[in-house]
Amino acid sequence: MKKILTGISGLLVLSFLFTACYNDNEYDLYPFSNTCDSSNVTYAQTIAPMMISNCNVCHSTTIATGNVVTDNYDGLSTIAKNGKLWGCVNRDPGFLPMPDGEAKLAGCDLGKIKKWINAGSPNN
Repeated sequence: MKKILTGISGLLVLSFLFTACYNDNEYDLYPFSNTCDSSNVTYAQTIAPMMISNCNVCHSTTIATGNVVTDNYDGLSTIAKNGKLWGCVNRDPGFLPMPDGEAKLAGCDLGKIKKWINAGSPNN
């Protein structure tokens, strides 16, 4: 009986270890982190490099998966202004989670995208 209880206890501990934080990311855990500098968010210096790193491989003018283009201002501002950019990167219900097959963007990056969108998605 003692071996059975020990085995069950071990399985419970393992199940908590593998399920407790599977969807956590920096933004969810530390939404107001002091390590994120979002004081000067611009399209050219902040947003475009994020798109290069995370989006343009599938959403460029040459490979516009889902008819979404993120490698130029016009394409990106369109989805920023219609809510699709934020819905996808924030993984809101009803939107395809992006980047596809990858972890959710870091909280700092999400905050910068949100700040840019809230500023009217300027071409700066």
